[in-house]
Amino acid sequence: MDTLSYKTISANKATVNKEWVLIDAEGQTLGRLASRVAILLRGKHKPNFTPHVDCGDNVIVINSEKIKLSGNKWSDKSYIRHTGYPGGQRSLTATELFSKDPARLVEKSVKGMLPKNKLGAALFRNLNVVVGAEHSHEAQKPITINLNEVN
Repeated sequence: MDTLSYKTISANKATVNKEWVLIDAEGQTLGRLASRVAILLRGKHKPNFTPHVDCGDNVIVINSEKIKLSGNKWSDKSYIRHTGYPGGQRSLTATELFSKDPARLVEKSVKGMLPKNKLGAALFRNLNVVVGAEHSHEAQKPITINLNEVN
């Protein structure tokens, strides 16, 4: 009778297997890159995915200054923030944000695809976006993933 009873295995902090992943953003479209990175951060590609646990990987995105945006998004897409004071709404176009810090463009798009709660904040801390090809996580021996080959 025990052979017919199956138990759902739920991951927790002790049983989760976190890896380091390296993604090259050169020539990638921003939205498609961000959605793939969000899946890796969340852990949805793993068979033991549990929605309420951080079971995703640590992701390093290099060459964030070489991303692409299609159409007129460089001039039309706006990023809005608020200072907290009356009349304090400020906005930047994608070009202005990119000129200030190219990594923030990738970070904002990935953060928008993560859960809006404490888990989402914890998952976002596992993301490292770097301008250029050099990163400071060589000691972790990250696995390189080519997004052009992965579906």
